[in-house]
Amino acid sequence: MLFILCCILFSFVLQWTICIPMLKSGQNDLFCSFSENKSGQNVVKQDKMSFIKNIFGGSGDENPQSKMDWVSLTDLGQLHEITDLSHENPVVIFKHSTRCSISRMALKQFENEFTLKDKVTPYFLDLLNHREISNAIAAMFEVVHQSPQLIVVKAGKAVHDASHSDIDAEDLKNYL
Repeated sequence: MLFILCCILFSFVLQWTICIPMLKSGQNDLFCSFSENKSGQNVVKQDKMSFIKNIFGGSGDENPQSKMDWVSLTDLGQLHEITDLSHENPVVIFKHSTRCSISRMALKQFENEFTLKDKVTPYFLDLLNHREISNAIAAMFEVVHQSPQLIVVKAGKAVHDASHSDIDAEDLKNYL
């Protein structure tokens, strides 16, 4: 009974200290923001406010930077671009649910371990805003939809896909 009361209390504290202030400030996503890089492509950047950091504390870094230069996947036409590009360099698609803590942890771990910046082109798909693109990816690359999910595309075909705790940046080297 005490455990249940603690869980309820924790949920109220979480709601009033993190979620409500973020919504009032106009932020509609707990984890990511979108901007343009130098070449005009939409990219995903990590917000200053990381959900897990705010719950458990963080390093004190007020400007966390992702090692990833994500290309935001927001249009079905980009799938043809990915297919064409994959004939030159492998492409990685990370399908992320912004409301899922498991997806967020997999994304953070992948970003922290990623070392192939010049060897692959990383695309980021926000599943909640672009579910139709996820469905098209599943059909085009013949993979079963998962979330979170990492798909490696090489020469126009999915050569590897992993989901949840099986997502491993070090494992990418095997598919280049």
